[in-house]
Amino acid sequence: MSISEKDVAHIARLARLFVTPQEVKRYQEQLGKILDSMEELKSLDTSKVRPTAHVLGLADVFRADEPRRSVDPETLLAAAPEREGPYFKVRKVLE
Repeated sequence: MSISEKDVAHIARLARLFVTPQEVKRYQEQLGKILDSMEELKSLDTSKVRPTAHVLGLADVFRADEPRRSVDPETLLAAAPEREGPYFKVRKVLE
């Protein structure tokens, strides 16, 4: 797929980039190659590929979300430098 010099200049203007005539020619060629690659990808059958699939084989790094007993609030408050009733007491940070 080819892209015109006028299209390249328009894209550069939208991106607020100043490009020289030599750069327009270079970008015209590069953008054309990118668009050709996209056309090639469009011809592939991806009907059996999940939308979230990727080639990196990454694994989930989060632990399983399983219910478990919480720490007793009194145990946590025992470690507080100061407390006021059933709450941690901290100094005021807002005026």
